[in-house]
Amino acid sequence: MNAPSAEHPLRIAITGASGRMGRMLIEAVQAADDCVLAGALDRPGSPTLGQDATAWLGHLSGVTITDDLELGLAQAQVLIDFTRPEGTLAHLAACRAKGVKLVIGTTGFSDAQKLQIAEGAMETAVVMSPNMSVGVNVVMRLLDMAARALNEGYDIEIIEAHHRFKVDAPSGTALAMGEVVAGALGRDLKECAVYGREGVTGERDPSTIGFATVRGGDVVGDHTVLFAGIGERIEITHKSSSRVTYAQGSLRAARFLAGKASGLYTMNDVLGLV
Repeated sequence: MNAPSAEHPLRIAITGASGRMGRMLIEAVQAADDCVLAGALDRPGSPTLGQDATAWLGHLSGVTITDDLELGLAQAQVLIDFTRPEGTLAHLAACRAKGVKLVIGTTGFSDAQKLQIAEGAMETAVVMSPNMSVGVNVVMRLLDMAARALNEGYDIEIIEAHHRFKVDAPSGTALAMGEVVAGALGRDLKECAVYGREGVTGERDPSTIGFATVRGGDVVGDHTVLFAGIGERIEITHKSSSRVTYAQGSLRAARFLAGKASGLYTMNDVLGLV
């Protein structure tokens, strides 16, 4: 696949086309000179099925929203998926069959589901990240550096806040931050994570990494990792005010895949942070 250009734009399909993230992605694709909307998928029963994917923007794209994977992927080179784990796995199977590359922004996968994605990436190229924001992925690198330097005498807590509609907790981004910190400290997050505290909990175990979750209103996504020592606190924070950062990061991932035949990649690969 040649590098995307205005003359040869990257043909992108979007899942969840009528959702908040889906619409943001569609708008980003429409605004990009080197990308074109090639498909729009939504869940069966969605009231938007049969409508033009950009009608809500006040103009028509010629792409009709469908729940038919075969039809939705027919003209696509890359699918961008922000849905649910079960839906993403179904989309992956279709992409494998058709040779379509896949950008996965879905969170909440089990270890077994992650293995399925790794297997699928042996046949088609996949970028998978719990957060597509360029800024968040830079923060991940900063967290690795901080954890290595603050490896003694600092208690680590991860606080995240999202809108009232988010269905999983902690967020995939918060968990990824925890994995980065735990890895830098030589710990296993499964063994050291604490996801809730109530009642008489006893003194804090210094080897743990705590998580606190806030849900409310229309918060797009706030994440803070606190390194609390005696006499000082260090906080590394990222705040999203718009989903546009996720959309732009997703397009960068899609462009990255244009030159890949297969393999499982992360945003570190996309941004050259490896």
